[in-house]
Amino acid sequence: MKTDTANVETPNADASLSSNTVFELLLEERRRYALYYLSRKVGAVSLEEIVERIAHTEGEPTRERLEEIALEFHHNHLRKLVDAAVLQYDSETGTLERRSAARVLDPYLELAYVDDL
Repeated sequence: MKTDTANVETPNADASLSSNTVFELLLEERRRYALYYLSRKVGAVSLEEIVERIAHTEGEPTRERLEEIALEFHHNHLRKLVDAAVLQYDSETGTLERRSAARVLDPYLELAYVDDL
């Protein structure tokens, strides 16, 4: 699965996110967990690793579940996160990396996953 979202440059990537964007990004549990997981990592993380972590939070990570999560994440969540300039996706390496704009989400993510802290 490839997408043309690599190296997307957005003007004012460090600008604050609107409240509507924040709520939209945090609306879905899988997207929220991916953002939380990436907030705990330094540098790029493979999309495969994120899919595996999401699957573990939902129970037994069967092959079917991994495929379903990977498909949903790639088609429903990845574009929103890249378009909002909170993540950068490298399609050649299949890795995601947080951008500085994602820091505005950290307080909400910490509230959502307070038990993991």
